Amino acid sequence: MNIYTANELTELLQQYDSTLKLRTIRYYTQLSLLPPLELVGNKRVYTDKHLIYGKAILTLTRTGETLGNIQNVLKDLSYQDIERVANQLEFINSENVLHQETHLINDSVAITLDTNLSPIMKQKVIQSVSQLFHNGDTHNGN
Repeated sequence: MNIYTANELTELLQQYDSTLKLRTIRYYTQLSLLPPLELVGNKRVYTDKHLIYGKAILTLTRTGETLGNIQNVLKDLSYQDIERVANQLEFINSENVLHQETHLINDSVAITLDTNLSPIMKQKVIQSVSQLFHNGDTHNGN
């Protein structure tokens, strides 16, 4: 388990949002968007868990969610689901969005492809994935 000061956590999260400030991290902690600080020895510190929560918060704010909604969403999710949300941050990184396009396959599936992929290859991928869902029962995983 890695431990971080508030400054260190801020710097790590600034890799994803350069406008993030130390006072924002403290505000998220105050609002209980981030879990309570952990006690290591006699010091209160942030951990990898806080980093995951921070990335999840950034992901959700980029989708337009308000802090109130984010607070409600996070309290209802398991830690594993919060990790999953946090890992989506890479996909909605503004630099990446310029080089990606998303194609809706059905109500349950969307795929994201790099814009540098040739049109023929894009079409093949979309057709292949579409065919998988057309031939299979998506509700039972068959």
